[in-house]
Amino acid sequence: LNFRLSSTTRQQREISAILCSNRQNNNNNIEAVSTMSTAKADTSNNDAPPETSSTPPDVIDVTIHPLVLLSATDHYHRVARGTRKRAVGVLLGSASRGSVDATNSFAVPFEEDSKNSSVFYLDHNYLENMLAMFRKVHAKERVVGFYSTGPQIRPNDLRIYELVKRFVPAGTITPPVFVIIDVRPDRESIPTTAYRVVEEVDSVVPTGGADKSGGAAEVRKSFAHVPSLIGAMEAEEVGVEHLLRDINDPTVSTVANLVKAKLSGLSTLTEKLVEMKDYLTAVSEGRMKANSEIIANMQAIVNLLPNLNVEELVRSMLVKNNDMHMVIYLSALIRCVIALHDLVVNKIAYNDEVGDELGLAKGKAATKVDVGEEKKEDDGDSKAKGDKSQSKKKNSL
Repeated sequence: LNFRLSSTTRQQREISAILCSNRQNNNNNIEAVSTMSTAKADTSNNDAPPETSSTPPDVIDVTIHPLVLLSATDHYHRVARGTRKRAVGVLLGSASRGSVDATNSFAVPFEEDSKNSSVFYLDHNYLENMLAMFRKVHAKERVVGFYSTGPQIRPNDLRIYELVKRFVPAGTITPPVFVIIDVRPDRESIPTTAYRVVEEVDSVVPTGGADKSGGAAEVRKSFAHVPSLIGAMEAEEVGVEHLLRDINDPTVSTVANLVKAKLSGLSTLTEKLVEMKDYLTAVSEGRMKANSEIIANMQAIVNLLPNLNVEELVRSMLVKNNDMHMVIYLSALIRCVIALHDLVVNKIAYNDEVGDELGLAKGKAATKVDVGEEKKEDDGDSKAKGDKSQSKKKNSL
């Protein structure tokens, strides 16, 4: 037994020694790997250029909710309806990865001089108080930009942008946006147009001085277009549907709605084409700076247009147009025939009703005449009988 116990203790000591050596080797390997990774990280940090956080990320798109549209429309009708003024307010919401989501807004007292475009007034105290109250109600909503009823960009918008930028929370990555909400009822397209501020560097060569070889760079801020969307949550969709029940006319047929949609689409296309023409004219005259991205998009749009000079295409379009006009002509003829048929049926039914009424009236009149004659005959008989009785009395006397 002593020999067995000594052998087992000896084996346990050997196993513990092997385990300790394995642990030491593992620790040494881990330390070596960690030192190698830190060395690589140091070399990569030394080789990589320093990070610059001065350039803000681009805004990908802006989503406007129905509550913002309703608030902006109500603000315009209360303040600037029937005048050439515009309404200005602050947009509240959230931003994530370049996508701005404007869920709420509030109006701000704003005035600007119509004669001098550089003079305007924006109530900062009112803006601060409203922001404080909105934070108490909904802490997640923050300032994401401002809106204007436009309908175009004004010279004061950049200065308003700088003022609104002060109220953006510190540490915000996505810059504020500027949204024009067009409240005109005759507008057929989406009533929102979103912009972001970009910095452009213009090289200015000095005209005077001894050293004319050097040049100065001027940084100029301007607005760049951003895609805008109309989005809504489930509760907002339900509310909008309830509002549209009072606006939609149920008597209008679906064909009329389809034709109206086609007309609105064509008018929007015409508006966009006129806008492109004005831009190209301004660029050719030197009033605006050429933008390669815009011109490339215009070229892509023009390339998508079909070639209408092909004889087969022209013939097929004429045949299709003639077929559609023939269907319209036949439908008009059928409608006229059906209307005439209904008119004739109505006239026959009316004559039948009037004829029956006349027959009844004549029958009643004839019966009345017969009754009158019978009464006269009865009166005559009674009179004759009375005369005979009187004559008999006289003879008896």
